Amino acid sequence: MSKKYFGTDGIRGRVGEYPITPDFMLKLGWAAGMAFRKMGACKVLVGKDTRISGYMFESALEAGLTSAGADVMLLGPMPTPAIAYLTRTFQAQAGIVISASHNPHDDNGIKFFSGQGTKLPDDIELMIEELLDAPMTVVESSKIGKVSRINDASGRYIEFCKGSVPTGTSFSGLKIVVDCAHGATYKVAPSVFRELGAEVVVLSAQPNGLNINDNCGSTHTEALQAAVLAEQADLGIAFDGDGDRVLMVDHTGTVVDGDELLFIIARDLHGRGKLQGGVVGTLMSNLGLELALADLDIPFVRANVGDRYVISELLERNWVIGGENSGHIVCFDHTTTGDAIIAALQVLMALKARNEGLAQSRQALRKCPQVLINVRFGGGANPLEHATVKQASERVTQAMAGRGRVLLRKSGTEPLVRVMVEGEDEAQVRGYAEELAKLVSEVSA
Repeated sequence: MSKKYFGTDGIRGRVGEYPITPDFMLKLGWAAGMAFRKMGACKVLVGKDTRISGYMFESALEAGLTSAGADVMLLGPMPTPAIAYLTRTFQAQAGIVISASHNPHDDNGIKFFSGQGTKLPDDIELMIEELLDAPMTVVESSKIGKVSRINDASGRYIEFCKGSVPTGTSFSGLKIVVDCAHGATYKVAPSVFRELGAEVVVLSAQPNGLNINDNCGSTHTEALQAAVLAEQADLGIAFDGDGDRVLMVDHTGTVVDGDELLFIIARDLHGRGKLQGGVVGTLMSNLGLELALADLDIPFVRANVGDRYVISELLERNWVIGGENSGHIVCFDHTTTGDAIIAALQVLMALKARNEGLAQSRQALRKCPQVLINVRFGGGANPLEHATVKQASERVTQAMAGRGRVLLRKSGTEPLVRVMVEGEDEAQVRGYAEELAKLVSEVSA
């Protein structure tokens, strides 16, 4: 069955536009509470990032969940992976995250975690969707859920992150700049790295509800690059608004993306005999990652774009490491979902083990030129099904004669078509990408 509300990463949209409205969130809380209660006694954790609409949606969800008889434990602003972890440790039936990840403040959304700290199974999402179309009821007064607040949530998660590196690990002598995107990592991330001995310079950690992801964080690294150079730091770490994506900057000010970070972690695990199986990337992973892993005899497979699909592929193969070039990196040997702080710590451990700087460590992966152009389109016919676009894509693929790739796909979270072309010659690749993007734009008009 196709889903009416849930996309690849929960429910997301513009604040005030259906379904990202208080009345829908009230009904969603009720529907989720009813669905989870069918599994028995129901306790649900609710956390959020720092965008201003989080207060409004937190209250609406709280009312809906309690009206269905679910007990609610509020976490306040916390990284998305922290909510997955705390859902497990508190033995809750589910965790809910109010966040639109790397999007600006005027977007928001809802993500769910199961009691195991994983994405909700499809059958539970479908059950919630069915209940959303049913009349809302309220349990009898004696069975209305209670609400409490977890006051030590940050401390618990900080200790969990520190526990992902060996006891006694010290990053003393390492100077890092941390960009928190005015988001959910603004308290915990600096504490984790400082408590492990690093000298930490903090950027974008003054959230006001409106500045989340605003020219900062993993989607806008310019300020971090400048700060690394100005501070003469060893490296910089950029998180997104909800703390499940990480990019880095080396000491020269060069951005190190998710493919390169994934390679550094996988190579370290492989060298220590700890890499179980291979590595999962996505259709967007650079061809250079695949070739660099092949040089080490590390298997590599591509999943559909989205951490949901990376995680599914890891579970199916019983592998432990996967990720996306956007910086979603999943370390299953430590946690159940993409976690930016834990991924950053694994990179630092790998650098420490090889006694290398980030700039040196990334050199074993030579990325192929890859051009990505986002084309906005309306809600009409799918431009990717248009004969002109299909024919042009096939022609470009044939022209590159097996030495490159073309990938056209719709975004799962925004009204965009992503046009990606990858190959050996950058000028040729850019020309093909611009040609295809123009065609997509024309048939979308």
